[in-house]
Amino acid sequence: MRFSSAAHVALLSSFYGAVLSHEHHLHSRADQSIIGDSTLSINGIPFSTRAYWIRQANVALGTPCPYAAFGTVIVNHTGTSELGELVCTGANNRSSTGNPTLHGEMSAINNCTTILTDPSGPYNLSHSDALSAFASFTLYTNAESCPMCASAIRWAGFREYVYGTTIDALVRKGWGQIRISSQEIFRQSYDLPYVSRLMGGVLTNETDPLFFWQNDPDYPCPAGCSRVEGSCEAD
Repeated sequence: MRFSSAAHVALLSSFYGAVLSHEHHLHSRADQSIIGDSTLSINGIPFSTRAYWIRQANVALGTPCPYAAFGTVIVNHTGTSELGELVCTGANNRSSTGNPTLHGEMSAINNCTTILTDPSGPYNLSHSDALSAFASFTLYTNAESCPMCASAIRWAGFREYVYGTTIDALVRKGWGQIRISSQEIFRQSYDLPYVSRLMGGVLTNETDPLFFWQNDPDYPCPAGCSRVEGSCEAD
């Protein structure tokens, strides 16, 4: 399995350690980590659990090889279940709705709000309680969030944000992106009153293939798909 290199992890740890020291309590509101070791347990949650939910973000796509394969799940790890409780899912719905903001993360947040506040649903929360609930949740997405979605994640106050494929990797494969990393969004959001933790580069050996075939005719299709007239289609 492919993870971020140990050298990359050490460099980031050193850099953000210096930032935290320099800025004191300010940047500590946005604690940031890159998961580069499959034995790591962060916030008491093992890597195997992180990998499970990244895979569920892939499942949220509904098909193995959609063009914009950005999927998200939102999970509550603060309950009694060892694995965590799935609260809601979302996938990129821009093309199907005509709404340019409905990336996978935005769709999931909207879906969660509907589920949390549904009077006949399992939670039946007031609007204010629903807003507060996000502080207990972890958002998993199979690719690093664009600045719009990363900002929404910080505004929502998620306890954790975990992603797979990086923006840099998407850019290298020809995806148009706003080249502002989630780390930078988190670094610049230290005025917000919520503590949030970022973890990136999780299970990229499984998430990268979902995005790399679109602009590279020689890249193999994701599992369960085959090339048909230059595109990958589900078998």
